[in-house]
Amino acid sequence: MYLADAQLLTINATFWIELVAFLIMVAILARYAYPRIIEAAEARQRAIAAELEQAEKARAEAEARLKDAEVKLDEARKTAQSIVDSAGKSAEQLRQERKQKAEEEARRLVESARTEIEAERLKAIQSVRTEVAGLVVAATEKVIGETLDLTKHRQLIDKAIKEVASGDGSR
Repeated sequence: MYLADAQLLTINATFWIELVAFLIMVAILARYAYPRIIEAAEARQRAIAAELEQAEKARAEAEARLKDAEVKLDEARKTAQSIVDSAGKSAEQLRQERKQKAEEEARRLVESARTEIEAERLKAIQSVRTEVAGLVVAATEKVIGETLDLTKHRQLIDKAIKEVASGDGSR
């Protein structure tokens, strides 16, 4: 009874009335207010639990979507890499084809040039033969002093051409 000694608590009729009023108030609150408060708290607790459950489901769904997105991103990267590889192969193939066509064109041009050179060479040889034949006829006419008939003319031309071709200019 230290409280009574310190004169903080005095037990008298007021004390008992306050105690009875307090107990009645607790009984009224316990009977009418507390069930509603507990019901509201439990409803709140259920709502919070439901929200937590929904949040967990949403988190799981978000993780699943993230995994799906990562899989799709990996697939997209693989597809992009295959496209890049394919483009590289196509470029290399195109480069090889163009190189081959250029080499083929160069061979064709060289062959065409060789054919043209050979044709020009044959033309030049024929021109030289014709010129030599004309010179031989002219020289023969001057030396002999007469005009040759066609057969003699042809024989002299062939003989002169053979001599020129053999490199033996002397008789």
